[in-house]
Amino acid sequence: MTRAWVLHPDIRSDRDRRDAEMALEEAMALAAALPDLEVAGGVVVPLRDPHPGTLFGSGKIAELKAQLEEDEIELVLVDGPVTPVQQRNLEKEWGVKLLDRTGLILEIFSDRAATREGVLQVEMAALSYQRTRLVRAWTHLERQRGGLGFVGGPGETQIEADRRAIDEQLVRLRRQLDRVVKTRDLHRKARAKVPYPIVALVGYTNAGKSTLFNRLTGAEVMAKDMLFATLDPTMRAVRLPTGIEVILSDTVGFISDLPTELVAAFRATLEEVLAADIILHVRDISHPNTEEQARDVAAILSSLGVREEVPLLEIWNKTDRLEPEARAAVATRAEREETVFAVSALTGDGLDPMLQAVTGRLQGETVEEALVLGFDDGRRRSWLFGKGLVQDERQEEDGFHLTVRWSAKDRAQFETL
Repeated sequence: MTRAWVLHPDIRSDRDRRDAEMALEEAMALAAALPDLEVAGGVVVPLRDPHPGTLFGSGKIAELKAQLEEDEIELVLVDGPVTPVQQRNLEKEWGVKLLDRTGLILEIFSDRAATREGVLQVEMAALSYQRTRLVRAWTHLERQRGGLGFVGGPGETQIEADRRAIDEQLVRLRRQLDRVVKTRDLHRKARAKVPYPIVALVGYTNAGKSTLFNRLTGAEVMAKDMLFATLDPTMRAVRLPTGIEVILSDTVGFISDLPTELVAAFRATLEEVLAADIILHVRDISHPNTEEQARDVAAILSSLGVREEVPLLEIWNKTDRLEPEARAAVATRAEREETVFAVSALTGDGLDPMLQAVTGRLQGETVEEALVLGFDDGRRRSWLFGKGLVQDERQEEDGFHLTVRWSAKDRAQFETL
């Protein structure tokens, strides 16, 4: 078990964006998500002007070194960007390994990726990150390979060779990822032919999306009280209690200050949201920073290019964690908004009204109509029952007389059968 310490550099510009103590708490939760890592503590370090070579001033470095030695720390996690030069110098000064926020999230993602696409995306992001940090290496980067004969010159340095090897590996990974993405695109097109709407669960990491997904589908997606408990997207066909059949999609959790390498790498994963007929934004309403988290999610959805006409419902989850008075206040606030629902995915409280709203928005305005199907029209009759549209049926001499309640979309699909 590696003992780790978390540092949050509190740069002045950060104070307008989010509270430093909350940021440190999130960084410690990130670190705790890694197996075999013991988070011994953490501290906010006020930082007016970051030092270009060491990030912190000499006095603060000496002070932190004494603390690290006293606590027998082996790994320091800095919640923010650290340049390769700063990383190398701080590791020298403190005699410990150091990871910045990007490195920490990459470690978590590489530990959690399960699908082929997820593994490839993590590997590409990690290589892109490592390529910029080759300066961290020591003497072997100063070696040079001699040229051939008299015209070879000094040859290429080891750092250039390492960089070239990484570039070649990135090219290979992109080709593999392109093939995987094409296959997934084919799967998406195949799903589009199935007359089931797609409901996408999105939200900040650890908001309870996987718990809600499991409750609605009966699946066993990993759902733990930790950041990035699940990484790869999961999709299931499910019949909601209201009778409507949908494809439910559980996406990777969002997080503030997601490293640029990962924004690009996981864009394909999040593209499932673009195909959604309705988006459920799951929020941990018990979290003290819930408003800031909601803004981060909204910003990412906007950057993905989600269409404005796609309905979005806010699901205020984890009401079971609130005190009775706070829970009542949240429920009252949610009732005033048409698109907000206070629920507990863990206990199931409040899910019925939410599911009714989802069904209503997916089906649109419904009307009741009478149909007559011949005895040889079993396929269309089966489709109507499968969609849960049949209100009443009786058998007459000329066939089946049905009363159906459906939307214009259902009727249009029925007529193509």
